[in-house]
Amino acid sequence: MSKLWGGRFNKKSDWLADQFTFSISYDHRLAKYDVIGSIAHARMLSKQGIIPKGDSAKIVAGLKKILLQIETDKFKFDPKAEDIHTDIQNRLKFFIGKPADKLHTARSRNDQVVLDMKLYCRDEIAKLVAAITYLQKEILEFANKNKDVIIPAYTHLQAAQVVLLSHHMLAYIEMLERDKTRLFDCANRTDFMPLGSCALSGTSLKTDRVYLASLLGFSQVAANSMDVVSDRDFIVELIGDCAMITTHLSRVAEDLILWATKEFDLVDIDSSFCTGSSIMPHKKNPDVLELVRGSSAKVTGLLAQIHVLLKGLPLTYNRDLQLDKPALFDSVDTAKNVLLVLSKIFASMEVKKGNAAQRVLDESFFTVDVMDYLVKKGVSNRDAHDILGKMVRECLDQGRPLSSLSLGELKQYSLLFGADVKKLFNPQMSVKIKSSLGSTNPNLVAQQLNQWSKKLNA
Repeated sequence: MSKLWGGRFNKKSDWLADQFTFSISYDHRLAKYDVIGSIAHARMLSKQGIIPKGDSAKIVAGLKKILLQIETDKFKFDPKAEDIHTDIQNRLKFFIGKPADKLHTARSRNDQVVLDMKLYCRDEIAKLVAAITYLQKEILEFANKNKDVIIPAYTHLQAAQVVLLSHHMLAYIEMLERDKTRLFDCANRTDFMPLGSCALSGTSLKTDRVYLASLLGFSQVAANSMDVVSDRDFIVELIGDCAMITTHLSRVAEDLILWATKEFDLVDIDSSFCTGSSIMPHKKNPDVLELVRGSSAKVTGLLAQIHVLLKGLPLTYNRDLQLDKPALFDSVDTAKNVLLVLSKIFASMEVKKGNAAQRVLDESFFTVDVMDYLVKKGVSNRDAHDILGKMVRECLDQGRPLSSLSLGELKQYSLLFGADVKKLFNPQMSVKIKSSLGSTNPNLVAQQLNQWSKKLNA
């Protein structure tokens, strides 16, 4: 298999060097983008009179034939080729002969591979955004199905206050929306066309990079040839976005894992997303969710890997950069898979509404509501906190609920207590009396659910 650079050397490379340096085993995923970029390049070379129109037409026809093979899954990469660029170049020459040798005019593999990676990232960003939106819709549907359910909410993993389950779900949707905005930002910084920068200094041939950008759908042309052939910021950023996505999904998975335990017992994960035990027949383990949680560690590790790969590299291109691809491909694949898995889990998960109703009867959930009751009557927040703290401590010592205190006993803590305070020891009242924007108030949550439905289905 011929290489694109063999003329300088008078002996074949060692087979071990080939095995160590060849990237075809993973960069074959760029085949479609390599062909698309080459078609645009051939058209530009013809337009500028750098190669004959007839040769350009043959090159484009041959490349379209290869592209059809790729799109119909009939393309089989040659494992003996150095990389996907070499494989496609050699295949093109097999199809059309000598004109294929003119394709690489005014181009280096340095700018060629950056172009391929940007085209790949552009597509994958769109797929990730679609996958996030799909998950958001499934979470929204789950929230609407259970919009009246009230559950305990936690700080420090200790029961804190009660909230609508739908309010909790909206928190996930907000997290995922931030992930989408980060992806949009990454797409903007990926939108600089690198082709035509060649190895590092550009070319003396009269190329038209603006025309190339228009053919390839880039809004801007990279301004500095040295920067763009060595730039992998967009890859770091996309892996970072994937790391943030999987971190968010890990947190979601952890909530669901806890809620599915007998100790919490708030949800039932569908059996199709659980496994059993080889020794304990009664077990129903949330292994899929645990692997969602574990996947975030892998992507975070890949983010560290790409940072370390880049940190000591001088300008411009260095072969180390070949190793950016496995980290990127694995990060993107993992993020997409985890998004899809969680979408299916939310679509099939059931809430144990009876258990949820029992869990929110603990009157300690309502102490902040009673504090606010006193604040509204003019008591300082600090004093109200002390009053409620003393009430809770003494009721715990006596083994009695707060609601069992008589009006006379309540007035021993504060003369401002009236009989109406008793209505606050109620989960429905607790969510109803919240009034701040973004709170768990049912009307405000309903508005948010409606707004997200319009936005996600726009």
